[in-house]
Amino acid sequence: MCVVIDHFNSTEKQGMGQRQAHGNMELAECPGTVIFRPMIWQTLKSLFGDAERMEAGFKEEWTALLVRNVPLYSRLTEELRARLHERIGLFIGSIRFEGCNGLELDEGMVLTVAAQACLLVLNREGVPYPDLKVVYLYPTTFSSVQIRQDSVGVVTEEVVRRLGESWETGTVVLAWDSVEQGARNVHDARNVTFHEFAHQLDHEDGQTDGAPSLPSRETYRSWALVFTANYAELLASLEAGKRTLLDPYGATMPAEFFAVATETFFEKPRQLHKRYPELYAELKGFYGLDPKEWFE
Repeated sequence: MCVVIDHFNSTEKQGMGQRQAHGNMELAECPGTVIFRPMIWQTLKSLFGDAERMEAGFKEEWTALLVRNVPLYSRLTEELRARLHERIGLFIGSIRFEGCNGLELDEGMVLTVAAQACLLVLNREGVPYPDLKVVYLYPTTFSSVQIRQDSVGVVTEEVVRRLGESWETGTVVLAWDSVEQGARNVHDARNVTFHEFAHQLDHEDGQTDGAPSLPSRETYRSWALVFTANYAELLASLEAGKRTLLDPYGATMPAEFFAVATETFFEKPRQLHKRYPELYAELKGFYGLDPKEWFE
């Protein structure tokens, strides 16, 4: 989830969670501003290096950290928590973390991002995000240069402020304060980590279109029918001026509808199940989880 901040009236407008949907997008900060402390994630990476010992090696202080920083963790069954530890280890072992604009990474930051990202792939085998290469963490909202070209070829350039981005090139960029806030409030369906990593899943089949990689033609058909109908309903509700369970930003395009629906699935599952039962069923099938059980 990216946020464009209007400097004149401080109104926040959620922007695209992916790079190419904005046209050409680059971080305004130059690479020279990156502060990289390899000891943090490299140490964690070495500790998680042996998958067979991963659960046994998950330290008590890491568990306490997840209980404090990621309240959803405490709602999981013991079996799912053990599975999450394993996924976290594989995640940290397969990507790189970098702190930007003076942010010095610590174990809490790395594990908080990893835990939330891995909730989305808890029942997935192999490397959690095989196309992901790096996660950049900024202390707070960061600048992006947005380049647009209109239908007659006029190019405009604008610097915008963002909470997060997901790039098809294998990069996720996040504002740490938003990651932390999103993790601790499990009832508002506003979680930048869930949003951007949903985009990473959507990227994997080569098209960021709101339909991630699915196992069969029949599954795609069912997904398309349900998502198209619910997306149209969201558009109609907003046109009629009605309040909606799903964040209005989900009406921007199908890719954002999927990312917003993911946030709602994990943080307002009972409401989503009641209001959009078919949408909930599709997400339950895709993620292999039933979060409404965690809120009973």
